[in-house]
Amino acid sequence: MLARNLTLILFVVLVAVTLGITIWASRQNRTAADFYDGGRSFSGFQNGMAIGGDYMSAASFLGIAGIIALSGYDGFLYSIGFLVAWLVALLLVAELMRNSGKYTMGDVLSFRMRQRPVRTAASLSTLVVSVFYLLAQMVGAGSLVALLLGIKEGETFLGMTPENAKIVTIILIGVLMIVYVVIGGMKGTTYVQIVKAFMLMLGALVMTLLVFAAFKFNLSDLLGSAATKSGKGDAFLQPGLKYGKELATPLMTTVSKLDLISLGLALVLGTAGLPHILIRFYTVPNAKAARKSVVWAIGIIGVFYLMTLALGFGAAALVGASEIVKQDPSGNTAAPQLAKALGEKYLGGEVGGALMLAVIAAVAFATILAVVAGLTLASSSSLAHDLYANVFRRKKAASSDGVKEEDGVGSSTDGVKQEDAAQPDAVRQEVRVARYSAFGIGALAIVLAVFARSLNVAFLVALAFAIAASANLPAILFSLFWRRFNTRGAVWGIYGGLLSAVLLVLLSPIMWGGASDTQPAAKLSAKQAATCGVPVTSKAVSNATALISCTAKAPVPLSNPGLISIPLGFLFAAVGALTSRERDTKKYAELEVRALTGAGAH
Repeated sequence: MLARNLTLILFVVLVAVTLGITIWASRQNRTAADFYDGGRSFSGFQNGMAIGGDYMSAASFLGIAGIIALSGYDGFLYSIGFLVAWLVALLLVAELMRNSGKYTMGDVLSFRMRQRPVRTAASLSTLVVSVFYLLAQMVGAGSLVALLLGIKEGETFLGMTPENAKIVTIILIGVLMIVYVVIGGMKGTTYVQIVKAFMLMLGALVMTLLVFAAFKFNLSDLLGSAATKSGKGDAFLQPGLKYGKELATPLMTTVSKLDLISLGLALVLGTAGLPHILIRFYTVPNAKAARKSVVWAIGIIGVFYLMTLALGFGAAALVGASEIVKQDPSGNTAAPQLAKALGEKYLGGEVGGALMLAVIAAVAFATILAVVAGLTLASSSSLAHDLYANVFRRKKAASSDGVKEEDGVGSSTDGVKQEDAAQPDAVRQEVRVARYSAFGIGALAIVLAVFARSLNVAFLVALAFAIAASANLPAILFSLFWRRFNTRGAVWGIYGGLLSAVLLVLLSPIMWGGASDTQPAAKLSAKQAATCGVPVTSKAVSNATALISCTAKAPVPLSNPGLISIPLGFLFAAVGALTSRERDTKKYAELEVRALTGAGAH
């Protein structure tokens, strides 16, 4: 009861503070640029903190800690993959995107191509990637509820069962993220992300120090205890527990190892194609600040992901795999359970555990709120700026960008010297559409998250990374570096990568009850049967929790589509470009100069 009350109080305080920041920031929003990119007024350090706040999501704090706590060494891949990915973003896209674009990813992709088809494809891809990422954050929020409110199976809180409480929490998070975007825009969202990054780093640092203190700063004792409490012994500290397993046949073993490569490829390449990360580069005043912001982000994110190792192994050692699985089979609550154990050890009994749990829970909710706001802003901005203004209204709604051709080759940043005041009504209309879009995206994310609430959040984010790397990265890299690239190549690359990634996800084990060539058929309770997605072949009806065996195997054995869909995205883009006669070397030269020097960028 104490933990529940403390959690509710801290959550209310957190929401009040972040709403206050959002309302304050909204008073600074005077133009479309303020809403979309914060008026490019943030310093490199501020934007680096905000990028960290945007990137260190619920998947990082909850999902990765959970995977490490349950899978040991193999969970380490997520920490390394998410961190290494930033080198790709820094070296290939950060500065070039900042110099070439204005508000959205579509600005860069359509710079030297036909506006309507490219912006339509970019907007759709942004929406799909953002929604997958949103699911992870909202599922993470739902996973915390039963633990934080102390609701156990068979019990209720305010008339809610644990599952109902998850659904209510998902809805609440969805409503709050809509409010943040509609009221605060990029400025409000950025300040919330900065505050969240500070809270998350501080909370993770305190927990990491307490974990090491519990083992007298002896790493060997920590790892040994984690291996013992995991129930898997030395295998817990060796590769192959989750990925790259040696299985019954060479073919099955090969497939398992390919799944590992597929995951790593998606994690490393995905960051450079994430829309909500890409638009953060537009919030700084110059290319130098863009580079500086990424360097700060790498430092902040690097330290944090090192701490996730301590959190994951600490949870295994101090909480135990059995207790983690009992609370949440996917491991999403490992970090909060660790916080409770540390509080009981260092702050004294149940009260100390409740206090520590409440504080870390508030940090987790702040993490989720900041990230979902950034994702919603990215997708609503793309729908308004790319789809509405440049496709449906053919620049009539946002003609302040300076592109006069309706469907010809041209850039949304050609007229960067023109101000939003040139077409005040049209610009206000575009921003209004962005705010309306936030409502629709929020509603869609809420509905999908309710159905995905049993999945591990780190896995969901890995899928978003795979889709981003398949659909967005090929088009971005070819647009920036390939002279012969054109409209058909961009459209084929985006749609080809997007459709192949989504189709492979639908055919993967996660959508087929977990059954594949490398994984036995899942056994689900009757209540979970709807998530199986395959015909039921046997059913015991002796009690309400009858087991249902889902024996059908997934058509595609890979849990992550990256190994197949990323090469397909590049292939579609290349074939599309080579089979079209469209060329505009003059526009490419202009883009090249702007991307490399910042000349002409606003």
